[in-house]
Amino acid sequence: MPEGSARSPRGEATRARLIETTVELLVDVGYAETTTEAVRRRAGVSRGALLHHFPSRADLVVAAIAHIAAEQAAALRAAAATLDEDGDRVSAALAVLLRTHSGPLFLAGLELWLAARTDPALHAVLLRHERGVGRELRRVLRALFGPAAGASAPLDAACELTLVALRGHALTSILRTDADRDARPPAGLEAALRALLSGDGPPNSQG
Repeated sequence: MPEGSARSPRGEATRARLIETTVELLVDVGYAETTTEAVRRRAGVSRGALLHHFPSRADLVVAAIAHIAAEQAAALRAAAATLDEDGDRVSAALAVLLRTHSGPLFLAGLELWLAARTDPALHAVLLRHERGVGRELRRVLRALFGPAAGASAPLDAACELTLVALRGHALTSILRTDADRDARPPAGLEAALRALLSGDGPPNSQG
């Protein structure tokens, strides 16, 4: 097998560098400026090497999306595996989710979400991978919240509330400079989750 072929160690290293560079550029300069030429220059590869692995920008972006999705899911599973089985499941779950809804991977994914709003082809690809990540998030959350849930607790509702609140929290953090606030769950979220998981419904709910 030729040294530079896609499946050789050198070829795999080049491919990985191109994908990682794409994620870096999404964070640093945004989707519009993440062109194949910008990726090629920062990665330090030839045009031939780039085209060998990714003939088009679409191919490169699809690979980056798959990489982001896989890394996010892996990070979530790894973080969840470190939690104390007998600890406070609600606080622990929120701490895990806060870590996975911040940092370069989240920002790169956010750039793609925004671009997908007006790019039907990107939207279709991104949706497919995000559904996989969403399923993994909900699976882990159900496992985390399960021991804290009462028999009649709406577990799926608790998971959905957590994801929506933390995604909004991460989005608004872009315009904030308070790192301590960014590191804490949104105000009221933990209390609302505890109420849901106890089966009592959210605080101050009517009827």
